[in-house]
Amino acid sequence: MIRVLVADDHAPVRQAFAALVDSDDGMRVVAEAATGQEAIDRALATAPHVVLMDVRMPLVDGLAATRRICAEFALRHTRVLVLTTFDLDEYVFEALRAGASGFVLKDIPPEDLLAAIRVVAAGDALLSPRVTRRLITRFAAVARETDAGEVFDCLTAREREIVALVARGLSNGEIAERLVISPLTVKTHVSHAITKLGCRDRAQVVTLAFQHRLVRPE
Repeated sequence: MIRVLVADDHAPVRQAFAALVDSDDGMRVVAEAATGQEAIDRALATAPHVVLMDVRMPLVDGLAATRRICAEFALRHTRVLVLTTFDLDEYVFEALRAGASGFVLKDIPPEDLLAAIRVVAAGDALLSPRVTRRLITRFAAVARETDAGEVFDCLTAREREIVALVARGLSNGEIAERLVISPLTVKTHVSHAITKLGCRDRAQVVTLAFQHRLVRPE
């Protein structure tokens, strides 16, 4: 059972998302929050698997709340899926830097949102190819020049190759097809890379690859 916390300052929106989550037999809402601070407090109290986090909330905004939640050792197994009505680079960029595992617009179809929750709960990143391309360009423009080897030396050559493909937005299946290995082998390599790099999940590995220029614009 996937435990979900819904954080949104607009009660009708929050209640609609909560009702959608509760309609799925594999999920249940364990708490709701109307501010970023409430999201932090209720996450600590309920330890949800996934937090649906609105960006714009009073007192403490969704990005700051995401940063706090992702920094809490007690919530190391909690993933944040950021929801917003604004498809802006600054939100995508900052949400991922804050530790979010995914980013979706509020007008996402209900079945797709439920699927997104499952993806994030499983520890995978939820980044569309369009978002990934924008992130590569954005990070290339602002990231400091850093030798990727210094950061990724802990990885084997195969793990490093797979991390680069993950950062390019390829799924495990697509990577497996390209490298002529099984999807399970890809998943194992990604899991090892996450552990070696000290990352929370796949999204943080992707962000690290952007920041340290393992991936560059083509």
